[in-house]
Amino acid sequence: MKRITAWRRRPWAGYAVVLAALAAIAGLYAGFSPKTDRAEAAGTADAQADLANGRQLFNKNCASCHGLNAEGTKDAKGKPIAPSLLGVGAASVDFQVSTGRMPAMNPGAQMPRKRPVPAFDTQVKTDYSEPEKREAAEKQKAQAEKNLRDLREYIAQLGGGPSVPTADQVDPTKGDVALGGKLFRTNCAQCHNFTGQGGALTQGKYAPPLSPKDVTPTQMYEAMMTGPQAMPVFNDTTLTPKDKQAIIAYLVQTRDEPNPGGNGLGRIGPVSEGLAGWLVGVGLMVLAAMWITAKKPKKLKKS
Repeated sequence: MKRITAWRRRPWAGYAVVLAALAAIAGLYAGFSPKTDRAEAAGTADAQADLANGRQLFNKNCASCHGLNAEGTKDAKGKPIAPSLLGVGAASVDFQVSTGRMPAMNPGAQMPRKRPVPAFDTQVKTDYSEPEKREAAEKQKAQAEKNLRDLREYIAQLGGGPSVPTADQVDPTKGDVALGGKLFRTNCAQCHNFTGQGGALTQGKYAPPLSPKDVTPTQMYEAMMTGPQAMPVFNDTTLTPKDKQAIIAYLVQTRDEPNPGGNGLGRIGPVSEGLAGWLVGVGLMVLAAMWITAKKPKKLKKS
């Protein structure tokens, strides 16, 4: 005990303790750092593999029109064939590819919605009773979801842009339906009809319907952020995220409402209903009058 006390009283004892503590910390760090390095290296390798897959998918499905570097292409007269994808963001890619509008088979005035190509088809049926078919379908769907994610992340890293909205942002149960109806009638009804049934535009373009089979809440949000085709862009300055969520809530509630009369007739209100009633009613009356007057009166017998 006396030796320890005497050793502690030496001038260099404090420095020795500090050096010993530093050596212990360095040993602990050396023991744990290889695992961390390996984890970081694995994460970096995975990210590089995902971007490589995204680039491969882009070269296979998109580069023929949009250019090898996504810079866009023009014809011999300088007329644009396909726009540049630099800065469009992941949200634009997700909307165009998940709705089947891209890759486009035949460029025209407007790309219609269709079933996505197999590599990006996340609508694959998976509820098979046979385990083998169900497992194969689930693998196909998982790969399609990964392909779509890799493609949009590859485009996003080229030039940034709007990202895909979160599930919380597009949850219709959290939106103000009354506010959404007001905003939709102010900003969207001129093209999409006030119940979201769509309508014709100029130069062969049209506003598509917003029915459940045509668009999801996520795709609605993405369309407002990116302004696909003839639609204007509604950024967060024009419509805040809460405003967009309110519009989604209004559309989801409106399109789920039943049609008491059986046929919605475009769901544009009393105009179409009155017109149908007038044409059908007057038509039946005209037919009845024609049938009555077509009958020849019987000759009266002489008494």
